[in-house]
Amino acid sequence: METQQTQTVGRYANVNGLKMYYEIHGTGSPLVLLHGGGSTIYTTFGRILPQLAQSHQVIAVELQAHGHTGDRDAPETFKQDADDVAELLHQLNIAKADIFGFSNGGQTALEIGIRHPGKVNKLIIASAFYKRDGVPAGFWVGFDNAKFSDMPQVYKDEFLKINNDQSALMNMFNRDVQRMFTFQDWSDDEIRSIKAPALVVAGDRDLPLPEHLAAMSRLLPDSRLAILPGTHGSYMGEIMSPDAESKIPELFVVMINEFLAGIR
Repeated sequence: METQQTQTVGRYANVNGLKMYYEIHGTGSPLVLLHGGGSTIYTTFGRILPQLAQSHQVIAVELQAHGHTGDRDAPETFKQDADDVAELLHQLNIAKADIFGFSNGGQTALEIGIRHPGKVNKLIIASAFYKRDGVPAGFWVGFDNAKFSDMPQVYKDEFLKINNDQSALMNMFNRDVQRMFTFQDWSDDEIRSIKAPALVVAGDRDLPLPEHLAAMSRLLPDSRLAILPGTHGSYMGEIMSPDAESKIPELFVVMINEFLAGIR
């Protein structure tokens, strides 16, 4: 596989016609990190990545049109993201990995579990939903006339630190908006088809409704459910977290490590 080393720990791989950026940290069992929409590796996982890398070989990727990764002449889809991650693992000669996806990354993780079950040891589905009615109705109204000005400034700033190209930032925004505008439910049978052990987790004041997460957890054949105090990703220290000093992300890492180690 041809990879290009960046000045830090980053590499690029040619994946399904896409120049995909990824980083590898630590040693141990492979753990793939999939960021949220509009995000990068570090806006989503910056707080907990160093801790995870103490006991795992962390493979953190940036998906189509996000961060360092290029774009292709095709819409963003969760299915394509899943295929891209599976191909990257193939190129890295990693037969199976644990998959941890947050928000839109969690939906990509669901697709990996459905489309590429042989690549998955365990799944962590964080702050993601599988049906439109899994979130408050007002969330969808916002996509009828989505405005770039509504995108949190911190995400814009972090993208431009990586790629100082306003048109690329706008392209990422438009890709993400279109994907959510056309969001289609997964069927209950599709969720039931995911055989990998799964941890479904979110905050109690998160975007997905707790009752929806409970329903998804019951559909998954082998799952655990955790509703933690917090907002969208604050339990893992996502960059929008209101309390940067919270100790809950440290507890969350312990929970992840125990789940992945089989202490269930």
